[in-house]
Amino acid sequence: MIIPCIDLMGRKVVQLVQGKESSKALELPDALAVLAKFAEYAEIQVIDLDAAMGRAGQSDIVRELCRRKPCRVGGGIRSVERAVEAVNDGAHKVIVGSRAFTRQGINREFLGALTQAIPREKLMIAVDCVDDHVAIHGWREVLPLTSGDVLPALEPYCSEFLATCVEVEGKLQGTNLGWFRKLRATTELPITAAGGITTDQEIQALDQMGIHAALGMSIYRKLFPELFAAR
Repeated sequence: MIIPCIDLMGRKVVQLVQGKESSKALELPDALAVLAKFAEYAEIQVIDLDAAMGRAGQSDIVRELCRRKPCRVGGGIRSVERAVEAVNDGAHKVIVGSRAFTRQGINREFLGALTQAIPREKLMIAVDCVDDHVAIHGWREVLPLTSGDVLPALEPYCSEFLATCVEVEGKLQGTNLGWFRKLRATTELPITAAGGITTDQEIQALDQMGIHAALGMSIYRKLFPELFAAR
């Protein structure tokens, strides 16, 4: 399954290279117009980058997107209360990222409380990795934990994983299929791959592994080619 991504910043849809605000490769003013471009897809991934960066989020836009299409919602989900709010706002699933981890390992106390408040089938955990080590807080901090360490241990707390290959994110230069193949062997839960997925062949290879593909830059390049003509 292909899952288009809508990343929100400053009330606009953006695409960042390597998650860096200074490397904004795309900016579109109307999130609902972008959503309309994704009419053929069953689900959308919505990340509130402002909330993720500790700024005021745009819950009104997220709420309206969720009203129109099943949305996986992430960005700034750092408390049980915020996760519950996202579900109440219509999120099909809630994506928890950095808060799932501590410097010592998995944040079992938080995740345990979360699964008491929200059905497990509503929860996804984002495992973002740099050279197979978990990266948190906007990928600025890399933990001494590998994907193989954490995925099996996180299974009781979620129904699906979002796995991002950080080193290729936003570059449109291809993804690391070998890494995703390794992930597939570590868990039986569904996995959505993100980071650098560029070609139809990569999407097909992931599908053959039983892995969904979350598309950012590559799908925008396809649907808004005029914005990339000079690049």
